[in-house]
Amino acid sequence: MDLVTVKKQAKESLKGFCRVCSICDGRVCAGEVPGMGGVGTGISFRNNISALAAYGVNMRTLHNAKEPSTETELLGIKLTSPIMAAPMTGTTYNMGGNISERDFIEMIVSGSKKSGTLGWIGDGADPTMYDSGLEATSAEEGHGIAIIKPRGQKEVIERIRQAEAAGAKAVGIDIDGAGLVTMALKGQPVGPKTLEELKELVQATELPFILKGIMTVDEAELAVAAGVKAIVVSNHGGRIIDFTPGTAAVLPAIAAAVKGKITVLADGGLRTGVDVLKLLALGADGVLVGRPLVVGAFGGGAAGVTMFLDKMAAELKQAMILTGCNSIKEIDEKVIYKA
Repeated sequence: MDLVTVKKQAKESLKGFCRVCSICDGRVCAGEVPGMGGVGTGISFRNNISALAAYGVNMRTLHNAKEPSTETELLGIKLTSPIMAAPMTGTTYNMGGNISERDFIEMIVSGSKKSGTLGWIGDGADPTMYDSGLEATSAEEGHGIAIIKPRGQKEVIERIRQAEAAGAKAVGIDIDGAGLVTMALKGQPVGPKTLEELKELVQATELPFILKGIMTVDEAELAVAAGVKAIVVSNHGGRIIDFTPGTAAVLPAIAAAVKGKITVLADGGLRTGVDVLKLLALGADGVLVGRPLVVGAFGGGAAGVTMFLDKMAAELKQAMILTGCNSIKEIDEKVIYKA
């Protein structure tokens, strides 16, 4: 199995829900939500891509970084690379339905584990979404992180308990899903959380608690105040509100404010290992990848997911060689070129 074959098979299997474009920048699928596109004009999706592209990298070759290591440790978990699978659900209405919810998340979790990293599982209006993720996590001996929609407190805590029983490594909420109309239409309203509500959720579990969907310094500082262990700088893949900046644009200020107090993760527009290098240099401790792994799963199953993760990790290693970084911790602002 090769990348060309996987992409070809994915294009057929995704039935036009994703065209598997040669350049995945959200232009063709703008406004296709449900689907794989960005909300409204698609600018939030495209801003993730353009924000990353706005940064160059400084090539350096006079150094001793001849065989760098991509290994890292996040939330006490040792990983072969800082690249993890983002939580994704909705195979029927977002991806065409050729793969069931259970099979898809099994591909993500098991494919990530084989690559030596972690697959995150998501939540949604259909109970099979979260339940399938928990089943996949349990089947892989807890090798997953459970992210819950910002439901009512009781409902979130109930799902935290389920994640604990499945052996998940960490748990959290994607607060960037606070305005999802589809949840409300199905009688499962979601919404923002106060600082007090967030503290209650953090204190409801001994697992590391993650807050996904932070885009401003003030909310990153609130996450620290609530006792959250990690944040994900994310605009929900550009799928929740139009006209947000790209994550790479806001990451440096957020990292400057809270890095060292909390683990800083980021997603949004990652397609290559060089993109990973950029987000790490801008202040992230680790990253989440979404759309490329959908292509991997629909085109090659769990092996396709592993293929994409391994490819990005190999590209990251090559980029580290060419920017003079022996380890993930050595990747910092010196890598970045900004005209």
